[in-house]
Amino acid sequence: MTGSNRLAGLKARPKGTTVEEVRRVDEVGEARGFLDRTPRKKPGRKPSPRTHQLHPKVFPTVGQEIAAEAERLGITQGQLIEEMWSIYKNKP
Repeated sequence: MTGSNRLAGLKARPKGTTVEEVRRVDEVGEARGFLDRTPRKKPGRKPSPRTHQLHPKVFPTVGQEIAAEAERLGITQGQLIEEMWSIYKNKP
């Protein structure tokens, strides 16, 4: 190869890793349209860490029937599901 090597003068320099420098670099990147590309966790609704509430997926008609029955009894859908589960477990 002939000619000058324009990259020969480049030297590696350590990058700043303080919280302020990282924040500033992130702000500049976001302003110029760069997006966060870190891997995401699994999609979907996570169970509640406090109550460990489940979010079952049911057919729309079944969901409407559960909601109507819970309202008729004056309890929450969760309470109705708990009652149904206890009956199911105690089934011979």
